[in-house]
Amino acid sequence: MEAILYILIFIAGTVFGSFLTLATYRIPLHQNIVYKQSYCPKCNHKLGFFDMIPVLSYFCLKGKCKYCKSKISFRYPLIEIICGISFVVLALGLGINAYTIFSIKGIEFALGILYIIFLFLIAGIDIEHRQINKGVLIYGIVISFLNIIYQYFTSNIFNLNRVIIYLVIITILTILSICRIKKKNKKDYELSSIILCIIINFFTLEIGTILTIIFALLIVAIKLLINKILNKGKKYNNNLPIASYICMSNAIVWISIFLSQIGG
Repeated sequence: MEAILYILIFIAGTVFGSFLTLATYRIPLHQNIVYKQSYCPKCNHKLGFFDMIPVLSYFCLKGKCKYCKSKISFRYPLIEIICGISFVVLALGLGINAYTIFSIKGIEFALGILYIIFLFLIAGIDIEHRQINKGVLIYGIVISFLNIIYQYFTSNIFNLNRVIIYLVIITILTILSICRIKKKNKKDYELSSIILCIIINFFTLEIGTILTIIFALLIVAIKLLINKILNKGKKYNNNLPIASYICMSNAIVWISIFLSQIGG
């Protein structure tokens, strides 16, 4: 019974992963992510149901659009698979089964899914456009509030003083960020990155956030070193997707926490 449940959770994760690849493409273009039918970005042909089955459609179509034969990036099925695995790891770490999924654990599982979606959206948009989308940040703040409420009534992780301090900080930073002119400037990106780290802190707490930042800085240092070696004597673009590195690092930390719970 549990095996079937986890297979269904994995499939649900791949479906969400497919939706996230769509969302990361459309959100920066200000396109509707719910009602507008999926289409090929190369030939604009509307996709049918069998063209959009997560993972399977990619391999059945041999990584090409059925209509214009344009190559489809492997990152699409990769994101779907990673998202499916993330859902399963989360469920295993929380001890989700056929009975607990409809209990208080189910609420925590749902919050975890919302957080995974947040990390994927921030990372995906940042990799493609080198920007942290304000709408996605606000979504992250909303799920942070929901997590605070849940944790406040179910555990002693968040005391009132701690919650108030974090809420005041994130509110001030958010107002400053929203009031800025919507341009891709460095200061705006840095401010949004700070808000991102605070949102992360609501889910992985101080230790997890510190580890996340350390890992992200290591990734940045390695990336800069590789760029310098490969482009010796030449100018190269140092505009790195820092937010995506933060999200990737946090995903590793977060999954490690749940894997340790499984092992325990």
